[in-house]
Amino acid sequence: MPSLCLRVCLLLTILISLPCITDAKTLVVSHPNLPTHPMGRGFKVFKEELEKRSGGNFTVLIYDNSSYGTFEEVMLGLDIGVVQIGTHSTSNFSVYNPDFMLFDFPFFISSYDEGEAITDSEIGKALATGVQRRVYGLGYLEIGFRNIFSTRPIRTLEDAKDLKIRTTASAVQNTALKSLGMAPVEIAWENVYESMKNGQSDAIDIDIDLNSAYYSKIPRLAKYVTLTRGAYIPHIVFVSQLFWDKLTPQEKEWIEDSFKIMQDYQRTTNRKDELVIIEEIKEAGGEVIELTPEEKQRWMDVSKQEIKEQFDDKISENILKSAVEVLDLE
Repeated sequence: MPSLCLRVCLLLTILISLPCITDAKTLVVSHPNLPTHPMGRGFKVFKEELEKRSGGNFTVLIYDNSSYGTFEEVMLGLDIGVVQIGTHSTSNFSVYNPDFMLFDFPFFISSYDEGEAITDSEIGKALATGVQRRVYGLGYLEIGFRNIFSTRPIRTLEDAKDLKIRTTASAVQNTALKSLGMAPVEIAWENVYESMKNGQSDAIDIDIDLNSAYYSKIPRLAKYVTLTRGAYIPHIVFVSQLFWDKLTPQEKEWIEDSFKIMQDYQRTTNRKDELVIIEEIKEAGGEVIELTPEEKQRWMDVSKQEIKEQFDDKISENILKSAVEVLDLE
């Protein structure tokens, strides 16, 4: 958690950089992905839908590719109402609500249907309300499953030993990667490409989202892709509570309906793009590696045991129990 001094400095940075907005119904939307990414395209759909539904009562300004600021700057913007909508990986929100670590549990969620069953249920709502910030949870978008992009082929646990690999601030993700013999390096998403280019990391475990890697040109630097599908990582979309509380019921309905259309579009596009991207990586000379069933079981056994020992008691018992019931894992 940032110190008071750091929070004040970030707040001043936000206020200085704040665009001149006089219309109270202008929405500043911040997200970390490129405009070509399914998330970026999805927010364009949201903008079109909301502006159309509201008859021009809302204007949406999109700041993509982390152009508004860092994760913490966006959260502060939401707190004070100068950012109206912001989104980021659930891994980053685990510092505010440890229950979000549920999504980082390795090989816990195995399909998109299972992911939606968690995010779109009462579990997803409970996780959103547990964030100790002045925000309202609008819903979840889809990033995908974590895989490994690397500069050397990873086919076995032995191949992964000592691999310098980018990670988020998630304690679960760091522990899981270490249990598999890798050397995780915490790097902000906006700095990933440069870190690989200058050798700070030689692999990246991203929210994979094959899309984020592809549209950020990661395959130019890492020609090997190992489809571990280690964890399902969604993005949660928050609305500033200060902004939300000032809206009429009709205005809230416009926003929620527009988000639902955008959510369906984004999820569908994300999944379709992954299939195309895998083929394009192969055509460009990259190698896409599937772990054998036996090898994947080794990864699952090693990482799951380590995580269970260290983190089972860090997640609320009712959240973990509900998730196990939804996924029928008992």
